[in-house]
Amino acid sequence: MDSEDSRRVLDPAQDGAALKALTHPLRLTLLGLLRRHGPATASELAVGTGESSASTSYHLRVLAKYAFVAEADHRDSRERRWRSVHDVTSWSNEAMRASPGGSVILSVLHRRQIEHLQQSLDRHEADLDSGRLGEEWQEPSGLSDLMPRLTPESLAELWEVFRAKAAELTARDAEDPRAEQVVLFTAGLPLAQEDTAAGEDS
Repeated sequence: MDSEDSRRVLDPAQDGAALKALTHPLRLTLLGLLRRHGPATASELAVGTGESSASTSYHLRVLAKYAFVAEADHRDSRERRWRSVHDVTSWSNEAMRASPGGSVILSVLHRRQIEHLQQSLDRHEADLDSGRLGEEWQEPSGLSDLMPRLTPESLAELWEVFRAKAAELTARDAEDPRAEQVVLFTAGLPLAQEDTAAGEDS
């Protein structure tokens, strides 16, 4: 998980068009489906998204133009199959905010992730209720909203520790038949101290 070969780091100065292409919600959905389930055709992805195959085919070609997806091995010659090129796409927030339009793109991508969180929560609850997930998943599953006080250096260190541990556990569980796809959402969003005197008479 998240090795150098599986991670693509985008440079806003050089990859602005690629980043902008990612802001389309269907493209992000298609990329997520390919990463989660493996290679698929435009028709198969159309069924999974409720879109037309013409629409999924068009957006897959856009993703291919910017090297997010590529052709996969074909089962037959009737329809092209697609695969995700990388497991993770990332960028420098500092570089994004310094680039023209970067803050807007970053905001859109963050909000797409929030939408993905809501969809994942809905599916998780439905899977538990229907029995598709066993009871052993109930206790370790969940959301957290911890609010520690950290320095910028400590927050950066926390990210590195999290990524390293996630990679370690993913490798350990790779061959375990009990392993399931787990959607991990993480956020480190520092909040400036509120001015409690704002609006008060001096």
